[in-house]
Amino acid sequence: MAKLYFRYGAMNSGKSTALLQVAYNYEERGQHVLLAKPEIDTKGASQIESRLGVTREVDFLIPAGGDARALFRDERERMLRRGAEGLIPAEPVDVACLLVDEAQFLSAQQVDDLFRIAVEDGIPVMAYGIRNDFLTHAFPGSARLLAIAHSLEEMKTICRCGRKAVFNGRVVGGRFVFDGDQVAIDEAAGGGTAPDVVTYESLCGNCYLEESGGRLG
Repeated sequence: MAKLYFRYGAMNSGKSTALLQVAYNYEERGQHVLLAKPEIDTKGASQIESRLGVTREVDFLIPAGGDARALFRDERERMLRRGAEGLIPAEPVDVACLLVDEAQFLSAQQVDDLFRIAVEDGIPVMAYGIRNDFLTHAFPGSARLLAIAHSLEEMKTICRCGRKAVFNGRVVGGRFVFDGDQVAIDEAAGGGTAPDVVTYESLCGNCYLEESGGRLG
């Protein structure tokens, strides 16, 4: 039976890089994959961007309120047609895996769609994302993935102090902030400290509490 996998970690834990590596591994063996991400993730527009500089276009974006399973099925049908027309190698034609980046931005219903793609459509789904926002609250998509994914894997990274990072601190204009909307896309391009530039830093529990003045959530 195909499974739904959730690979999660704090910022800078290499999630997008790992996703792109998985896609490469499949394709190196002559198999086909589909890549997707939530439309709300405007960083990179329709691309998945690794912090190592590797980028790749997604096959489809998932809009807020969109039916992820229907979008997947549409793309799967296009791939099958292209194989039948000889536009891609005829064997194998079908999708070997669906890879989803920034899965924390999905709704709970869209995560259920991914589960159905794995269980009912028989296609493995690998979702990558972060668990918690900058206030340590779970994203809806991540909470649902933690509840129903067949397999959970933590991708580790380190805090500036050398400890394991588990939280994501939001930095605006060079200062940590602990108020604001749950979603504010990282807009740093080339690093700057303008008042409206939003970046994130992975922090351990000790450093998070130090920066927040003891505030947790």
